[in-house]
Amino acid sequence: MNLPSLKDAKKRTGMPVEYIYENKKITKVLDGKKYFIRTYGCQMNVHDSEEIKARLERLGLTETDNMEDSDVVILNTCAIRENAHDKMYGFLGRCKHLKETKKDLIIGICGCMAQEESVCEEIIKKHPFVNLVFGTHNINELEELLLKNDNKLDINVYSIEGNVFENIPYTRDSKYKAWVNIQYGCDKFCTYCIVPYTRGKQRSRKSIDIINEVNELVKQGYLEVTLLGQNVNAYGKDLEDELSFAELLEAVSNTGIKRIFFVTSHPWDFSDELIDVIKRCDNVMPYIHLPLQSGNDHILKLMGRRYTKEEYLTLVNKIKTAIPDVCLTTDIIVGFPGETEAEFQDTLDVVNEVKYDSAFTFIYSPRIGTPAALMKDDVTLEEKEARLSRLNELVNNYSLMNNQKYQDQIVDVLITDISEKDESKVCGYTNTMKLVNITGGKDLIGKIAKVKITSCKSFSLDGEIID
Repeated sequence: MNLPSLKDAKKRTGMPVEYIYENKKITKVLDGKKYFIRTYGCQMNVHDSEEIKARLERLGLTETDNMEDSDVVILNTCAIRENAHDKMYGFLGRCKHLKETKKDLIIGICGCMAQEESVCEEIIKKHPFVNLVFGTHNINELEELLLKNDNKLDINVYSIEGNVFENIPYTRDSKYKAWVNIQYGCDKFCTYCIVPYTRGKQRSRKSIDIINEVNELVKQGYLEVTLLGQNVNAYGKDLEDELSFAELLEAVSNTGIKRIFFVTSHPWDFSDELIDVIKRCDNVMPYIHLPLQSGNDHILKLMGRRYTKEEYLTLVNKIKTAIPDVCLTTDIIVGFPGETEAEFQDTLDVVNEVKYDSAFTFIYSPRIGTPAALMKDDVTLEEKEARLSRLNELVNNYSLMNNQKYQDQIVDVLITDISEKDESKVCGYTNTMKLVNITGGKDLIGKIAKVKITSCKSFSLDGEIID
């Protein structure tokens, strides 16, 4: 069999199962070796790690959950907040200690932080025991980079995004629910956000490739997909003659997959057509993550968010009118440069009006290279922490209130795992992404079951199977 060259293969598919490297056929060359991977960040990072796992396993490595047993350690990083840097460097301290006893250990860093020039400079100066740094744009080269590594620091980070590859291998974390990328990167350039700089401009996949992937997942027995993108509802705007996101969502619905979620949406691109598709298609779940970031028009303008408080609330009202049982979650940043107490109160006002099911809340931290990092950060840390505490208290009250609506209700739950808190129970999620811990055995895993809710907490529900 004539195998394609590595260069040609990458153009077509990212990497075939067997390929030529230095004129040799490469298959399972690292049999018996083990890898350990630590992932930080968003769903996109988690899905990237599923690709990384598959590429490592094609070389013969097997995964271990004990870093001390590993021969390859990969740290998949997030750059969205400052504490992500602290976590990475703290983890590297453990890696350095392990490498002192395992000289042949290969340590790799990838993900969004790898795209930052300052991080690469820091690795060169202070962490030369790292073997490999590769970015978000060249994960497809991982096999080649590993095979040529000579136990010295090798930095391979593309500053410019490349092509969209298809037929990417994945070792998925679940047999029942799957992430499906529909786009990469983002064109919004919110002033606080590092994503357009670490993941590049928006690149949408062709709809036919997305549909083919979902159809294959259905054949494999998957029950749920989550369509992934930095801004999913801007899907296709970078391509000619392509479906809109609403049209794509309906096409995915027609595959027959049981449950469909999508993240993350930008209010600017949330169309009436999209609301209608969610309303009409029974397998598109009534769960919408709709980042607010701030409830004040002045701060929203400084953030580059492209909508006003009134426009956001008008959209929310449209959604709730069309989809009465919708679950709305959000992202909120407190302490953005210049934010006054009155402006923060506007954010609390929006939370009180929308009554979110939950929210990811953050203290603003500047990211080098973003426009907001040049703004005067004049809100004290003490004030930021106080605002975050007040916000979280309010959000948690509404989380409990919304969860209490499920008391004694019978809901469909996709059961996926043993409960982390009680190994005698299993757990899964409702069609509104509510975590439910259920009395029952492992035989329930992989099923969508009728569950009666018996107890409601702020962050989870308890339930029992209905025969």
